[in-house]
Amino acid sequence: MSVKIHSIKPHSPASRHFVRAGSKLISVNGHEIRDVLDYQFYIDEDVLNLVIEKPNGKQRKLTLKNCNGEPGFEFETYLMDKQRRCANNCIFCFIDQLPKGMRESLYFKDDDARLSFLFGNYITLTNLGDKDIDRIIEMHISPVNISVHTMNPELRVKMMGNNRAGKVLGYIKRLADAGIKLNTQLVLCPGYNDGDELTYSLEELGKLYPAVQSIAAVPVGLTCHRDGLSNLNPFTKEQSLDVIFRIDSYNSSFLCYNNTNIAFAADEFYLNAGLPLPDCDRYGDFPQLENGVGMWSLLKKEFDEAIDELPESYSLGEERKITMATGVAAYELMKYIAEKAQKKVKNLHIDVVKIENKLFGERITVAGLLCGNDIADGLKGKELSDEVLIPSVSLRREGDLFLDDMSVEDLAERINTKVTPVESDGYVLLQRILGEEV
Repeated sequence: MSVKIHSIKPHSPASRHFVRAGSKLISVNGHEIRDVLDYQFYIDEDVLNLVIEKPNGKQRKLTLKNCNGEPGFEFETYLMDKQRRCANNCIFCFIDQLPKGMRESLYFKDDDARLSFLFGNYITLTNLGDKDIDRIIEMHISPVNISVHTMNPELRVKMMGNNRAGKVLGYIKRLADAGIKLNTQLVLCPGYNDGDELTYSLEELGKLYPAVQSIAAVPVGLTCHRDGLSNLNPFTKEQSLDVIFRIDSYNSSFLCYNNTNIAFAADEFYLNAGLPLPDCDRYGDFPQLENGVGMWSLLKKEFDEAIDELPESYSLGEERKITMATGVAAYELMKYIAEKAQKKVKNLHIDVVKIENKLFGERITVAGLLCGNDIADGLKGKELSDEVLIPSVSLRREGDLFLDDMSVEDLAERINTKVTPVESDGYVLLQRILGEEV
């Protein structure tokens, strides 16, 4: 195995030793280099003994000194090889529910462990073998985020459409025994892995504490594009209540022995059940924010703290009118924030607009899946103000495009109003509401 060097940084240790683009990096200090994980782990030395294969196929050995972890190699892709495609056929796969005609990258099913380690993506373990697990343990890569879904091997095979899905559950214990920290998620589907199966999964994962740091229960996301797919239904109010009850019951016993909570229900379950969201103390260090666990409570707490810091007689110099566009799930929270801001700040007027998700259907209520066209349609016919604030989670990681490929600039032009993306941070949100730069 080897990785191909795409280019050499000028004035780097590699350039001073005349390493050329197109060469292959075979090993570092005796360790084979297969991808970015090997590379980043083994180059963290001041002296590097390398084996390089030149473009003509001949190998050379060289020693680079004073590298400080940066020999000067650049590679064609960040991972240094192809991204690994998911080998599962899950009954709840969101990508299978995408409408046709979206950008090609959205249809790629990722299950690449390296992206989990580098960016926090969740993996199912079905793409890994014993050597991969050995490497994680050797490098002590931690934490690892795992899409477990169920600890019942037969049920996991059924839900994920992969014969290895049950067998690889053994990897979770191997990693835990080696001291690797694990965050786990259960995408719950009514009639499959909820009810008693949920209780069983909580109990089995809890046995691996403290290696297993957290367990998030997330409701299955169902779009309106499910023709030919498994028959799944959304959670009812009663079923959502049952999920919360089972998690709370398990945590009650877990707290007695470990003085902490380990399992968390996603915010959507509380909203669907008509229950108030728990206080921030319930979530500890918020290990599952990216899964929508505690996001509502944290944003509310941050905003309350931020606005309480303003003086009682705070007033904007000039009248400011803004519109806040948000998804169905966050609408009541944004209404609360707008009302509190207007009571505290003079000359401030806020209109909160609930945006229905037409692209994916009314069952999809989270702000992160809003697209530009839906926001534009939702604001059509409304008297817009000086500025429209939108949730930045609706945009891809680069912060430039919605899921339907509309840009922020395109949206602003279409509604003829300034558009400002705002991250999920209560302090930043208040600054944007007041028209301040962050």
